Amino acid sequence: MPMGETVVDMIRHGEPLGGRRYRGDGVDDPLSDTGWTQMWSSVGDFAGWDAIVTSPMQRCRAFAEALGDRLQRPVSVEPRLREVGMGEWEGRSPAEIMQSEPEAYAAFYRNPVTHRPPGCEPLDAFGRRVAEAFETLLAEQAGSHLLIVAHAGVIRATLGYVLRSDPAAWYRTRVDNAGVTRFRRGDYGNRLDFHNRTSIAPR
Repeated sequence: MPMGETVVDMIRHGEPLGGRRYRGDGVDDPLSDTGWTQMWSSVGDFAGWDAIVTSPMQRCRAFAEALGDRLQRPVSVEPRLREVGMGEWEGRSPAEIMQSEPEAYAAFYRNPVTHRPPGCEPLDAFGRRVAEAFETLLAEQAGSHLLIVAHAGVIRATLGYVLRSDPAAWYRTRVDNAGVTRFRRGDYGNRLDFHNRTSIAPR
């Protein structure tokens, strides 16, 4: 890693118990056995992080703490990295919503800014809290290699912040369970190194 650069790896949590559904920040299922396997497979034997930061939600935090114990790295919890609140859709599967509310589901994916589920956290506000957390961590961990264990929404919002994309486009990005994304802060600002890989790559 070049002198003075800060590297941030973000990994999405593995599959939780209950399979695919909207959990947001109100439904906090733990990782399934498959989810644990996905996470350990993604990190492999890599041990190059200086510190680990995690969402407070157990589908992220449990693995972050287990990895921190294995690598003897400090683990901290950042509340601003919790998943975006999905209101009345929390706890429901996409298939269920597509069947019961097909128009609302289609409208959400056409424009997730203006067509939020009832009670859903505004996407602009979510993006601001994620960007603030990202900038805080870059300042606090300057010059280090950091791992963040978080959620699909958090990774999408960080991509949007780094690439300066409109929030309406964020859901056009696929983020797999245990997918890894790397950002880098250097002399010329933020950049994306890679997105949604199945394993950590050497620096």
